[in-house]
Amino acid sequence: MIEINSVNNKLIKDIRKLEKKKYRKEEGLYLIEGFHLVKEALKSHLNYRYLLATQDSLTRLEAETMEDFSDDKTILINEAISDHLSATKNSQNIFMVLPINQPRYFSFEYGKWVVLDNLTDPGNVGTIIRTADAAGFDGVVLSQESVDLYNPKVQRSMQGSQFHIQIIQMPIMDAISSFENGGIPVYVSVLDPDAKKIENVVPVPQLALVIGNEAHGASEPVIEAADKKIYIPIKGQAESLNAAVAAGIMIYHFV
Repeated sequence: MIEINSVNNKLIKDIRKLEKKKYRKEEGLYLIEGFHLVKEALKSHLNYRYLLATQDSLTRLEAETMEDFSDDKTILINEAISDHLSATKNSQNIFMVLPINQPRYFSFEYGKWVVLDNLTDPGNVGTIIRTADAAGFDGVVLSQESVDLYNPKVQRSMQGSQFHIQIIQMPIMDAISSFENGGIPVYVSVLDPDAKKIENVVPVPQLALVIGNEAHGASEPVIEAADKKIYIPIKGQAESLNAAVAAGIMIYHFV
């Protein structure tokens, strides 16, 4: 076990930089925090780089997991360092540094997938991924224009679902082509005269469900490539639904 007591320590400085996408990409690492996420990562047997915790938090983790964390991947820190690393107001004083593991190419052969087309709100993205996990979908694809999967806010809002299902960030049209090659129909949520009401759409055993940008909807190339256009009718006076709420309704329609 390593003990570090200064926020000026080089390793702590390097870990602190992981809050920014540029450094996450350069280092191939990202940071999670809190007992729930750390324990979910451990349950998934991920090969983490570092576990950082205060003594009290480390003692609690060992008691709750019945595991020993005295090896050289464990870094004992103080509360000053914890506050320095934390992206939350009430830190639980426990963190984990994990490797980014994104395939360069992925082939979609079967299953139910959610595809996020330029979604930029971290809370929406995390909530949709969590919903897809809860509904038993196989995975989620994020376009490269969407918010970074390893953004701390996205990581927190996923609540551990990132360790349960496949999540891939890749060019969206490459994903659409791969779905087509795999015989997986692409359904896109869109306000269009030709679109079908969700209640009139028969659930299918496999599909790629595209959710468009919060403000502008799905992109034209995706709409043109889709096999079916669908929408949720607005029956009250609200102009639109939140993207995560709309996604949840459609995801569960296809369960």
